[in-house]
Amino acid sequence: HHPYRRPVDAATLILVDRTGAVPKVLVGKRHDKVVFMPGKFVFPGGRVDKTDNRVPVAAPIPDALEANLLKGRPKIAPSRARALAVAAIREACEETGLCLGRKGNGAVPALEGPWKPFTDAGLLPDPSGLFLIARAITPPGRVRRFDTRFFTADASAIAHRVEGVIHADAELVELVWVEIGSKPLADLHPMTKKVLSELEGRLSTGALRHDADVPFFHFYGGTMHRDVLGA
Repeated sequence: HHPYRRPVDAATLILVDRTGAVPKVLVGKRHDKVVFMPGKFVFPGGRVDKTDNRVPVAAPIPDALEANLLKGRPKIAPSRARALAVAAIREACEETGLCLGRKGNGAVPALEGPWKPFTDAGLLPDPSGLFLIARAITPPGRVRRFDTRFFTADASAIAHRVEGVIHADAELVELVWVEIGSKPLADLHPMTKKVLSELEGRLSTGALRHDADVPFFHFYGGTMHRDVLGA
């Protein structure tokens, strides 16, 4: 048990390959020695960085996506909504080497740090193709707590690949595309499995929509609750 910790904003990206009969999602296996969910299969993600709101993008987030991100409490500014979407792209590129972007209008500014792969490829991050699937907050009493927005994007949005990101000493030691419902996904964290179930339901109805209802998973009285943001 740990003292109460305020959750920090985080973003996760679930990449989906729908070229086959059964959709596949990209999961990575975490290193056995990391603090948060060691050895578990996870989707790439992490906390929002203070620079995420200032990074230039190829296109703005859609209005309906922004509206969904602004729902719920605590209230956030549109700049924070943008930062959440951009953070999902950054974390995916950092952890998997797969970068979602496209050519910008005119010269691409020189970006440094985790954004350098985009500059090297002549790209800007593109959050316009992200869809918000769920929001979830880590239960109280955990060593780390996150207020996570789970996004999804089609694998066709991958515009650049960085080699050498996945290796034995990295945060993610293995990266695999697995069919939804397959055995590797049975080892997911219970909260993550609920989010994946929400995504599966969305995919079964056809096209993803930016204005779809967004479930919110949180804990109260030791029990997980599922609400709908803004409902």
